[in-house]
Amino acid sequence: MSNIADAQLIDKAIAAATHSHSPYSHFRVGAALLAQDGRVFVGTNIENASYGLTICAERSAFGSAITAGAREFDAIAIVASGEEPPLPCGACRQVMAEFCQGDLTVLLASISMPEQIQTYRLDALLPHAFSL
Repeated sequence: MSNIADAQLIDKAIAAATHSHSPYSHFRVGAALLAQDGRVFVGTNIENASYGLTICAERSAFGSAITAGAREFDAIAIVASGEEPPLPCGACRQVMAEFCQGDLTVLLASISMPEQIQTYRLDALLPHAFSL
């Protein structure tokens, strides 16, 4: 794993959340995805008036990483503007599983309390991921 500390990854996710396009929910989400080679890819939520077209921050970060050629990941930090640390939705968990097979550290924090980090493994959040 890279030398990037959990708090640094959370900080990068918070910075990404400042670019959130969330005019409907006003719920800012940011994600910072740590590739095994040490690169960090960020993403934010992008809402759309047609709600089904909304993109979660986690999938936005994975899209950036895949576009840049990264395929192996160690951790993802996810932050949101709510009081509680955000849990990734089922679709995001499945996208994470596509590339990490459950072996991914998931760091969660509220933007207002970034020092209170909850840590999970992806396989605990998605114990029976779909696979072909």
